[in-house]
Amino acid sequence: MSRVDAAGRACSITLAEGRCPAPVEPGAPLDLCTRHLLEAYDWVARGVGETDLMPGPCPVCGSWVGVAYPSGRICANCEWRVGDVPDLEVADPRVDVVYYLRYRDQIKIGTSGNPRLRVASLPHDEVLAFELGDRLVEQRRHAQFAARRFAGTEWFAVHDELLAHIAELRLGVADPWQQYDRWVSRRLAAQN
Repeated sequence: MSRVDAAGRACSITLAEGRCPAPVEPGAPLDLCTRHLLEAYDWVARGVGETDLMPGPCPVCGSWVGVAYPSGRICANCEWRVGDVPDLEVADPRVDVVYYLRYRDQIKIGTSGNPRLRVASLPHDEVLAFELGDRLVEQRRHAQFAARRFAGTEWFAVHDELLAHIAELRLGVADPWQQYDRWVSRRLAAQN
């Protein structure tokens, strides 16, 4: 005996023993029950992949987001295949950045040519932004926000002017790390 949903629809799948008796999943675009919607999803995901977290950060770009296929997993950002060894002969070009990190109610303004390594060594709650630049740009920012600097450090109290500067750097940037990866990719492409 077939069950129906509130709109009077039953699953449209025909099984060996007859029509599937389950009700249609509420809001489903097709007359399929939950079980058959999931089976259809799994079938489609085999070909197009399924976005998911990777077992660890990508050794090439650092992203944690991957795409799983039956044949394996790739990084969603740079398409490195999980398990492949990165080509160490092709070193990333140096891209100096000024970074802005938030830790509790403070913001650190620093610079690095290897921000992944540098940021990983610092206490922080969030990477707020990157700005292309070296020590000269960093020194300008330290002078610009000097009134709120904690003496003898690169840490600053959170204040409106600094937040406005960071917001300007973040315009159109969903993830600062993806922005950094694009800068590295452009620099690498320019070398070839």
